[in-house]
Amino acid sequence: MEKPVAVIILNWNGEKMLAKYLPQVISATDDTIADVIVADNGSDDGSLELLERSFPDVIVVKLDRNYGFAEGYNRAIAATDYRYTVLLNSDVAPATGWLNPLYDYMEAHPDVGACQPKIRSYADHKSFEYAGACGGFLDRNGYPYCRGRIFDTVERDSGQYDMVIPVFWASGAALMVRSELYVKVGGLDKDFFAHMEEIDLCWRIKLAGYAVVVIPQSVVFHLGGGTLPASNPRKTYLNFRNNLLLLHKNLPDSSRKKRLLVRRLYDALAWVKFVVSLDFADASAVLRAHRDFRKMRANYTSHPDVDLLPKSPDIVVDYYLRRRKVYSDLD
Repeated sequence: MEKPVAVIILNWNGEKMLAKYLPQVISATDDTIADVIVADNGSDDGSLELLERSFPDVIVVKLDRNYGFAEGYNRAIAATDYRYTVLLNSDVAPATGWLNPLYDYMEAHPDVGACQPKIRSYADHKSFEYAGACGGFLDRNGYPYCRGRIFDTVERDSGQYDMVIPVFWASGAALMVRSELYVKVGGLDKDFFAHMEEIDLCWRIKLAGYAVVVIPQSVVFHLGGGTLPASNPRKTYLNFRNNLLLLHKNLPDSSRKKRLLVRRLYDALAWVKFVVSLDFADASAVLRAHRDFRKMRANYTSHPDVDLLPKSPDIVVDYYLRRRKVYSDLD
C-alpha cells in the first residue's frame, strides 16, 4: 500500500547535520504511514555519499544545484507523489510518534490545509524554539510572532499552550501540508529564497479558504540557526526584504499602501537602532532590503480582495512600550 505522507528534509552541504539528526527522524517516524526523503540541493560535501553508505533505505531526490529553501522544496514535492508532505528542517529531532497526531488531525479535518507541531529547543528541551514555537501569528503591521515567542523573548513550555488552535502561519521547520493544495496555491515563492516563505505560503493557503493550525500533541526539537546564525547580515537582509514582499503581495489595494508605509517607518527605526548600536553590517542589510524590495515588488501584480491581517495587536508597541513580553499577556 502506498504511504500517504512524505517527510522531506532539504539538505545542502549538511553532512554533519544528516549524520546527527537523520537517525532520530527515522526512529521517531511511523514508517507505516510515511517515507523519509532527503532532497539534496546539489551538495558537494559528502552528503550523498553518507546517505548511500549509512542510510540506504532513505529515498534521495537529487537536485542539480542549490535552489534555496523555497525552490528546493518546490522541486522536491514536484518529484514526489504523496497526499501530505512534511517540510522538515535538517536540524530537527522529532519526539517518538510525532507524526501521528499531525496526520490524524489532517485526516479528520479536511478544511485544514496545513499544520505544525509544538517546536521546542533542541538545546533546552523545556523551552520553546524561536522559529515557530507553538504556532505563528502576524500583527497589524505584519510582524511575525509566536505563541511562546515574541521577538527575542522565548518562553518555557509548561503546557500553557497545549490546545489545538488556528494560527496565521506554521513554521517551515516542521510544516505539514496537503500536497495538492501546496501545488494549487503555487508552493513556496522561490524569489524569497529563504526566510518567511512559509508565512507567505500559509497566507495563500488561508486566502484559498483553508485553516492553518498548531497541534501541540506533536512535539519536535529544533536546533535553529542551522543554516544562518541569528546575528547574520544575510539573515537580516532576507527577513526585512521578504517581510515587505510578504505584505505587498498578499494585501489588497484598499490597505496595502497604508500598511506598508507604517511598516517602512518601523523599519527606519530598526535601522537607527542598528546604527546607534554600531551594528553597521545589519544597518546596511536593512537598506539593501528596502532597495531590492522596490525592485522586486513589480513582479507581483495580482493581489487579493481581502485583508487577512488583524486590527490588533501592534506587537512593537505591546512589547517595547507596554512591556508585554509573552503571548498570554496580549489583548
